Amino acid sequence: CSKYLIFQIPPSCGKTNLSEEFAEAARQLKKEAPRIQFGKIDVTDQHDLRKEFNIQEFPTVKFFVDGSREDPIDFCSSSSSLQFPQLTAKDVPEMPFGMTSREDVCANYGIQKNTLVVFKKVGVQNKLDLTRLIKTFTLDLVTEYNLETSVKIFDVPVENHILLFIPTNSKTFNATYENYKSAAMEFRGKITFVLVNTNETRNGRVFEYFRIRDIDVPAVRILNLTSNAKYKMPADEVTLENLRHFCQSYLDGKAKIHLSSEEITEDWDKMPVKVLVGKNFNRIVFNKTMTVFVMFYAPWSHDCRKLLLIWDELGEKYQNRKDIIIAKIDVTANDILSVVLDRYPFFRLFPAGADYQVRSFRGRTGWHSCTLRGGWLEIAIPDDRADENQDSSGSINCL
Repeated sequence: CSKYLIFQIPPSCGKTNLSEEFAEAARQLKKEAPRIQFGKIDVTDQHDLRKEFNIQEFPTVKFFVDGSREDPIDFCSSSSSLQFPQLTAKDVPEMPFGMTSREDVCANYGIQKNTLVVFKKVGVQNKLDLTRLIKTFTLDLVTEYNLETSVKIFDVPVENHILLFIPTNSKTFNATYENYKSAAMEFRGKITFVLVNTNETRNGRVFEYFRIRDIDVPAVRILNLTSNAKYKMPADEVTLENLRHFCQSYLDGKAKIHLSSEEITEDWDKMPVKVLVGKNFNRIVFNKTMTVFVMFYAPWSHDCRKLLLIWDELGEKYQNRKDIIIAKIDVTANDILSVVLDRYPFFRLFPAGADYQVRSFRGRTGWHSCTLRGGWLEIAIPDDRADENQDSSGSINCL
């Protein structure tokens, strides 16, 4: 981990302000950035230490990155606060940073002290929220995903996340992690690097969302939080070169979206309810001559399992209709970009015709009968479960 150290001779040589603010910074960052640690050293008799780190005055504050004794960042002891922008500048070498305390400069740009300002080449002045910037650069180079860190990971203002799925007790973990951390340093501020321990059972939903199986690990995926598009690293080996190429191709817009799909079984259309997968979904549901009613389900869901029995009954009622298909798809194993996902189970009706509109229906465990009246598929449910998709008779008209 990274660590701030304050070198002093008690009682801080009369400079109590910095010592007090140092302690206050430690308290504030204890929860926000637990891997950044604070410590103090009494160098009264530590002559070798004072020589090694060139301690000329007291107190002196230095920042040690990732536990390395080499080239710690110096913080001016005359300042009344810790200068986080210095750490940020180190992590974003392509952007020039500067500091000033001159009142005429602040007055010229109409800013107050302790303000961070970004100047674009077009000449437009932008004041950034220093808190958001600090959140980006005080997050660890690689953050392990768990219940405690998940909120902080998604709170960082970077929409691109890369995830490494690997068991932390594997023989190759240390070497793989070092490659991953090196890539994280290169793309910091552009892509947030996350580690997912596949030995942790509480991460099961994350594995499911990315379709990660035991035989797939170690695996690397990129997720765009805005579009929810997922990308798979083409190479199997998690080397620095492969990670660098994958990240850069994604940022350049050259990476291909990864869509998971089960294989099409030979008997997928032999039962009353047709079994769809990612590979045949668009071809079946967007057939203009057929009306297709699809149940999107998760096998582990209790509600889904109950409704699958009713769905089989519905399929039997319409198995002889040449213009209607009753189908189902396991959305935990198949990616479908053409449909906005909802809470399991959910349903989509794809009517026949060139100018149709997809209709949505929310699942209810109270559905108990399905009938066809005058060309309309009607699913009757109890009145006490009525919602906005129902008419006054307590039925959902679907076709």
